[in-house]
Amino acid sequence: MPADLHSPTLHTARRVRTPVPESVDVAIIGCGPGGLEAGALLARAGQKVACFDQHYVAGGCATMFERGRSDARWRFDVGLHYIGDCGPDGQIPKLLAAAGITDVAYAPMDPDGFDTLVFPDLEFRIPVGLERYRQRLHQTFPSEKKGIDKYCRFLDEVWTVINRTNSRGGKFNWRTGLDVLLHGRTVARYQNATVAQLLDDCTRDPALRAVLLGQSGDYGVAPSQASALLHAGLAMHYFAGAFYPVGGGQILADKLADIIEAHGGQVILRRGIAQILVEDDKAVGVRTEADAKNPARDVRAKVVISNADIQRTMLELVPRAHLPAQWQTRAEGWKMGGALWLTCVGLDGSPEALGVRRSNYWQFDSFDVEQFYAEAATAGRPTPRGCYITSATAKDPGTAGHAPDGKTSIEVMALVPADWSIWGVSAAEVASGDYRRSPIYLERKASVEADLLGRLAKVLPKTAGKVEFCESASPMTHMRFTRATGGTGYGLAATPDQFQQNRPGYRGPLPGLYLCGASTRAGHGVVGALMSGLRVAQKVGADLGLGERVGRA
Repeated sequence: MPADLHSPTLHTARRVRTPVPESVDVAIIGCGPGGLEAGALLARAGQKVACFDQHYVAGGCATMFERGRSDARWRFDVGLHYIGDCGPDGQIPKLLAAAGITDVAYAPMDPDGFDTLVFPDLEFRIPVGLERYRQRLHQTFPSEKKGIDKYCRFLDEVWTVINRTNSRGGKFNWRTGLDVLLHGRTVARYQNATVAQLLDDCTRDPALRAVLLGQSGDYGVAPSQASALLHAGLAMHYFAGAFYPVGGGQILADKLADIIEAHGGQVILRRGIAQILVEDDKAVGVRTEADAKNPARDVRAKVVISNADIQRTMLELVPRAHLPAQWQTRAEGWKMGGALWLTCVGLDGSPEALGVRRSNYWQFDSFDVEQFYAEAATAGRPTPRGCYITSATAKDPGTAGHAPDGKTSIEVMALVPADWSIWGVSAAEVASGDYRRSPIYLERKASVEADLLGRLAKVLPKTAGKVEFCESASPMTHMRFTRATGGTGYGLAATPDQFQQNRPGYRGPLPGLYLCGASTRAGHGVVGALMSGLRVAQKVGADLGLGERVGRA
């Protein structure tokens, strides 16, 4: 177990200076978890791998940043706040083991309430284990037992089908259909339904519906639009146990990047990709962006894997003349997941003194979760209707460095619109970075920050008056660092028409071009991104004739 966090930028200077190679076997665009997992697997299989990213830290959304004096650092997670299914046979340990990583420890969150839902007149703690959850729902809503049992049966069936599908390499074939018939009758019924439609058949109780939807912020789509299957799979992922990686949210990305380099590969930072090179309608490499210090460079490759934003990959990186018309139409019609706001807070006092448990707190203004999404903007300005609160200091107490001694780091997040007009800026200002100097943007940013600090003090009253540090990031910040369309960390919105087989697969629209990341069929989140890296590496391995040299999970 690490005694202290290292700086998130520990490897930055070296990786920024890494020379750009003339040719590689595999060029990977984007150093998010999916790209790094694919890179580690293929590097271990003997391929010469180069991963490119325009950010100064590898990891995409699964990174940390730091502020403060060297003797009093605050470190905050950007996107990895908790992960599920990390027991000895859990999916995430298996995916990391396939890449050669077996030394990550996972700190369990409160098993009696890893997620705490806070409504005006109700607090509900979500425990580990579906049966325990079902019993707690019965106790809280005794008149709704029949609907609760139907809902929990659906979750259980979805999880059974997911695990059986993953055991066959994620393939949807006749065996998947047979599994659905034998083990998932309600799965078949709701496979194209929204979660709101599912709940309509389970309960009309507004408080119960709100509790069942309490983790919807993990996928950022309104109940009337979100896939019922995605909702169920995500809930079950955490019922298998909720954890935080010991050593901080960036440790997974760091270890994957280290594996790539240990096997002769390269992780090259501050080097965005301007274009995918195409010859004879085949992807043959990438062209790096030019900047004040570096000219554009062409890198030849046997294959190109894009872990970049899926819409930007299709509409900006693939030359328009080479993108098949059906892919262009498809890409132009994609809908992205919700945009995120992040406020990072440093507090005077330990988690115990401040009353902060090893739990995430989901705060809602009412039981109307649909309204939570519909009113994210009112009167033409961003308007949070709830928030998510979490603390790495509380979740990872054995690791020093999340906050100065005796202090507590906390992240407060909210779903807000990404539409520039709501923030008082233009698309051009966002593209240039000039939005950061807009008085209207700064006023609205300050307003949202103040709103979320007020919510923090209301949910955790002992934190009031204890703020020593505060810094916030809007969806525009997210776009600037990860180049995500609409400032989302979720990728494609998980609607029924953009889920499972309706999401892009791992082979792209051109020979030699492959895809991974949150918008592919494995889904979003850390486990989805890592799984996409495994699946794309297996596709590349099969096409390059690498056989069993590419690991399996």
